[in-house]
Amino acid sequence: MIKNKLCLIFTILAIVFLLSESLNGKVEIRITILYDNYVTPVTGVQADWGFSCLVQGTEKTILFDTGTRSDILQKNIESLKVDLSRINMIVISHLHGDHIGGLQWILSQKRDIPVYLPAMAKDDYLAKVRQWGGLPLRISKARQVCRNVFSTGEMPADFDPAFSEQSLVIKTSHGLLVITGCAHPGILEIVRRAHQVVSGQPRVVLGGFHLMRKDDREIAAIIDAMKTAGVERCGASHCTGDRAIEFFRNAFTGRFLPLGVGTVLTFPR
Repeated sequence: MIKNKLCLIFTILAIVFLLSESLNGKVEIRITILYDNYVTPVTGVQADWGFSCLVQGTEKTILFDTGTRSDILQKNIESLKVDLSRINMIVISHLHGDHIGGLQWILSQKRDIPVYLPAMAKDDYLAKVRQWGGLPLRISKARQVCRNVFSTGEMPADFDPAFSEQSLVIKTSHGLLVITGCAHPGILEIVRRAHQVVSGQPRVVLGGFHLMRKDDREIAAIIDAMKTAGVERCGASHCTGDRAIEFFRNAFTGRFLPLGVGTVLTFPR
């Protein structure tokens, strides 16, 4: 009887603690950049062309993309002391090598978890993912992957309508948080799709924006349109292009989010 009462008391105290943390704004979404073209001043990490980030604080811990080289991804993960056993799912934005290169190694460390892929993924690639230990799932239309986290669904790339990409949309108390891999469908189109997928304004956008071939006028117009759509903060990296990143840095003064391997960003949930 006493043991049962003690268990009940500890359960109530745990619930009260979690509620107080939530009310104090301490329950956060935490995004850690694991793979990127750039690095932060963190010992032991390495930059390389590609992208990967870890999303924590949502209902399930999500690995978004896996970079290019598994050895570099492994080195960065070890240096950042990331616990791969806590990953619940993997979301792959698109099937270019700089986003899927580390998938086999990740699945050798954490098996039997869902791997969400654009529906364009062919049967032979799904068979590989199964062989590596993953549970591949095709995504064609926008859908929820866990509580308050959504895929935009596959969107056609600007260079080839047959090639598709998906992005993540996280619903938070302060609006929508959008994470992109390369934004081949167009970063502005992805921002607009986010608002169609789930109610709320796209307040934060981060990832690769693929603007290397855009001129200054086009970049400025995209930034203006993103602001009009409601974007307040952004972190442009990976394939965005150095000049375009500077445009975003200047346009979002004080609200630009520098990325790079080792960056940890937190947002109220």
